[in-house]
Amino acid sequence: MTEDQELGRRVAEFRELRGMSLRALAHAAGVSSSFLSQLENGRTNASVASLRKIAAGLGVTPAHLLDASNGHTRGVLRAAERPTLPLDGAEKFVISQEPLRNLEIYAGSFAPGGSTGPDLYTHGNAQEFLIVVVGSVVLELGAERYVMHKDDSIEFLSSVPHRIVNESDGDAEVLWINSPPTEAEEFHRSDQPH
Repeated sequence: MTEDQELGRRVAEFRELRGMSLRALAHAAGVSSSFLSQLENGRTNASVASLRKIAAGLGVTPAHLLDASNGHTRGVLRAAERPTLPLDGAEKFVISQEPLRNLEIYAGSFAPGGSTGPDLYTHGNAQEFLIVVVGSVVLELGAERYVMHKDDSIEFLSSVPHRIVNESDGDAEVLWINSPPTEAEEFHRSDQPH
């Protein structure tokens, strides 16, 4: 396989890994769909500028596109490099890397008394799973309260107002998994109009 064909194959693999159409990637990268199609089929090569735009559209570095060994993964997200959202006595860490495809995953750590905030909130209408990894938490979901311990899980719709609080004396850790991913602007406090 020639170098051009190899690069095109890796671009196609990363695009498919992210669930992007050819048109969506072309738009995100600011290149034409026909150019991208020719590149993926090994019929043309990319300039450095085009390669940088395509890599940015895929959410990777140009080196990822040039290295044939990593087309099936986005690589390791080191714990120290995870984006963090500070909460009320807790932290929420991004686990899933951009661009998202079918899942959005977060990890949370809650000190005693920590919570996702004083208000219940909603976001989109996704299928959401909450899994307790360490300790215990209370999930307030609509008018219900669920006391959950290590290895307990629950599934609900993210459009139902919810909140997590650690009412125990020990630390707690949870995972949130949403499918499909929630758009950032879809987060709402339950006392605010949608």
